[in-house]
Amino acid sequence: MAARSAFRMLRRLLKSSARGCSSGAPVSQPRPAEPSRPAREGLSTRVQFLQEHAAPFSAFLTDSFGRQHNYLRISLTEKCNLRCRYCMPEEGVSLTPKADLLTTEEILTLARLFVKEGVDKIRLTGGEPLIRPDVVDIVAQLHRLEGLRTIGVTTNGINLARLLPQLQQAGLNAVNISLDTLVPAKFEFIVRRKGFHKVMEGVHKAIELGYKPVKVNCVVMRGLNEDELLDFVALTEALPLDVRFIEYMPFDGNKWNFRKMVSYKEMLDTIRQRWPGLEKLPEEDSSTAKAFKIPGFQGQISFITSMSEHFCGTCNRLRITADGNLKVCLFGNAEVSLRDHLRAGASEEELLRIIGAAVGRKKRQHAGMFNIAQMKNRPMILIGAFLMLQDSPPATWSLFSWDPLRVRSPSARENLSDKMATLWEKLRVPMALPLFQQCLGSGSPQRHYSHYPDSDTHSKCLSKDSQGPAVPSGPGPTSTQLTHVDSEGRAAMVDVGGKPDTLRVAVASAVVLLGPVAFKLVQQSQLKKGDALTVAQLAGVQAAKLTSQVIPLCHHVALSHVQVQLELDSTRHAVLIQASCRARGPTGVEMEALTSAAMAALTVYDMCKAVSRDIVVAEVKLISKTGGQRGDFHRA
Repeated sequence: MAARSAFRMLRRLLKSSARGCSSGAPVSQPRPAEPSRPAREGLSTRVQFLQEHAAPFSAFLTDSFGRQHNYLRISLTEKCNLRCRYCMPEEGVSLTPKADLLTTEEILTLARLFVKEGVDKIRLTGGEPLIRPDVVDIVAQLHRLEGLRTIGVTTNGINLARLLPQLQQAGLNAVNISLDTLVPAKFEFIVRRKGFHKVMEGVHKAIELGYKPVKVNCVVMRGLNEDELLDFVALTEALPLDVRFIEYMPFDGNKWNFRKMVSYKEMLDTIRQRWPGLEKLPEEDSSTAKAFKIPGFQGQISFITSMSEHFCGTCNRLRITADGNLKVCLFGNAEVSLRDHLRAGASEEELLRIIGAAVGRKKRQHAGMFNIAQMKNRPMILIGAFLMLQDSPPATWSLFSWDPLRVRSPSARENLSDKMATLWEKLRVPMALPLFQQCLGSGSPQRHYSHYPDSDTHSKCLSKDSQGPAVPSGPGPTSTQLTHVDSEGRAAMVDVGGKPDTLRVAVASAVVLLGPVAFKLVQQSQLKKGDALTVAQLAGVQAAKLTSQVIPLCHHVALSHVQVQLELDSTRHAVLIQASCRARGPTGVEMEALTSAAMAALTVYDMCKAVSRDIVVAEVKLISKTGGQRGDFHRA
């Protein structure tokens, strides 16, 4: 057990201090090197602290500021079955080779060591921990550790309903489910996968099996989901949920911007306007969340204020990544490879000295929201943190008339927006939401939007100099006969049944000349209707998929990829649009690309028409096409 006398701990610490500690670098010999002077001084400071307080807790897990780390987060995998935009960088992540990941036995060995030293709570994270095949067995093995009181999991919820009965039987007693929106279309956009209803099923299964509260982690981002705050709070009236609103935090690849962050105080003010009776709940010293409850509601809400009001002074958390590195701070870039020491044959005592030295180097607090945004750190998916996201001013979304969590109470639902319900019913298409906002270059800010950056058809950004005369290329001549009329001149669809399937790619462009006033509002994201570029981007994607429904003689094409890019041109006060479509089949995708570009342009017009009617949609044209019997075409 970790609870041992202070005398024994001090004696053990002094003994280990005299024998040296490791810097944490990979070793070729089992015995670590001599400690550096700062490491020795850190250990001495902790010895002094323990002498003064005689705390009955492991010296190796107590830092120089007296924080006792009894909570360990273990990442089981770097893989995930979703592709969340805020979690994975745009360029993707390089996964660690399987041989370099911790094995199940190594995970359990480290868990035993930490529990022996005083850890009484372990949370399993990822990636997505529930895609690991032996996750149930890992939970069962952890449950056998004497002194471990809590085994939790943070999951995206996709596999939760299926696995939770087995996990509960194995010993899992805490569940956190990441969910940033209650709108199915928005969910699918964020994670690039379907699965919203599976997550909802997982939430219900956790409630059904008696987990109380079921924690729901919601990262709040301006322009994406801060308009759903009241919707999330309303769920706690009839359901035993702890909805935890998390301030958006920076990690490699998620393009953190201060303007995206909605602070705890701003969220609290918004909620108190609707529920002025909101009450503050008492919290534990080591709690990361500020908890509140509305009188009469079953559940509660919490705020995790990592950015605006850090809780570093009471932090009791350590993290082990899937590749076996110990992180003493989520926002720190210093890591110690426990895996390498394990595989080099380090003894338990040597591992404890290594862990103790790392904990001893832990800083009083993280660097602050502006500084950590500039620090090199792992992408979030490789750390095992919680979910977070995006950008821009509010886009109006709603829960429609559909009730994902079956909240029957009228008072719990009365605040749910129905502004978009009618539009959803009319159009049957998903609405738009903001994407990442970037500053390109050192001049005035420009915003460049690209849908699905995994495309192999990346094209140069449009510019006023990029348009020129058409230059056809390839073996096939341009036809001199109209193909969509029969011998008597009547409209007819072309029969493509005998044509071979080939890879078809087409790129089209359009320009919207806004004028200086509307351009400035778009550039600064100050339009009352929301983010014009993002709405237009999604409209372009949707239009490409619906081309055959609006162009009568077009064949339906199963598109494999659609990319819509928008860029602001400050010299012309214009929005430059480029749409790319790809498919394998017997007919081309030029019309899909042209429809996409045109619809994106018309959507920009619609978003800005209240500001100015002197807007011109121009230069809708095909840039290039490849594939097909008539050869390729490229506009110079």
